[in-house]
Amino acid sequence: MPERYYVAIEGPIGVGKTTLARMLHTELGADLLLEVFEENPFLSDFYADRAKYAFQTQIFFLLSRYRQQHEVIARVLQRCSLVSDYTFAKDELFARLNLSKDEMTVYTALHGVLAEKIPLPDLVVYLRADLEVLLERIAVRDRTYERAMSRGYLADLATAYDRYFAAYTQTPILTIDTNNLNIVRNPEDLASVMQRIRSALGTGTHQRPLLDIETPARERGRAIIEGRRRRLSDLQSWRRDADKDEGEQGDVYHDFLTLQAQLGGLASELGQAWAVQDRLAMQVGNRSEAQIRAIQDRSPALKGHLAGSLAGLLRLANGMGISLEEAYLARIREDCGVALDKGEA
Repeated sequence: MPERYYVAIEGPIGVGKTTLARMLHTELGADLLLEVFEENPFLSDFYADRAKYAFQTQIFFLLSRYRQQHEVIARVLQRCSLVSDYTFAKDELFARLNLSKDEMTVYTALHGVLAEKIPLPDLVVYLRADLEVLLERIAVRDRTYERAMSRGYLADLATAYDRYFAAYTQTPILTIDTNNLNIVRNPEDLASVMQRIRSALGTGTHQRPLLDIETPARERGRAIIEGRRRRLSDLQSWRRDADKDEGEQGDVYHDFLTLQAQLGGLASELGQAWAVQDRLAMQVGNRSEAQIRAIQDRSPALKGHLAGSLAGLLRLANGMGISLEEAYLARIREDCGVALDKGEA
């Protein structure tokens, strides 16, 4: 873990991001960076009429968040750690939920330029909760500009958050279900959450010393990277050990939804590549060359979604107790109509 680290708390409206960020900054002795909502002059109007005020609201938030994070994060990390109750990346999640196609085109171009200048967190803590829990917490805090927010919008937002962070690969992420947690009134809940965050950062005496002890997952990972073990079974075994070390408790249905989200992202990227290919084909007069160039243009994003899809498939197979290597070898035997010796497996 770096001497100075940047932790961002994320989650839908009402989940408790700011509350945890304030407590974590005290616990870790870090500076605190809070998102500023009240300065947005369009926010109240947006909740009353989303379609009319979405673009103004979104662009104002984008520029405000950029100014705040670009000025603060790098400067603070020169002297101490930092805890924030939002990430710059999530701004795009709201935009995709609220903007029209033409508005999204303008927004994406601007967001892409600004995002390159914002430091990424060392850890994102994603807090989630069921819709009824979110509604209850929002009612308790009773912010004026949130009173006009519809139940449907909050439901869509919570779903968008789940999908976004199921496919999130930019930084390490720790997901915490807060439905049955009350970190304000229950010290045990707060201690549990703090321990999980310290664990994810690699701090605290309760943690295994990552740099001193070679765990099975780390040893297997090193062997894979160095090329000593590259079979599909090695990848699947490493995924199982890594999830175990990280305290991940597998759930087949959740793993399937995560895989589905990654495949959805892959489909979206391929769809954009397809559109680029059609334009290039008219220019170069060769559809094969146009396809190669279009895919190369989106190669980084495609690689990310393919890797995420493979990770999701490995988790799903582990949850079902199925060896992907054995299953695929059985498919090869079936397709080829021959029996492979065990030594060839």
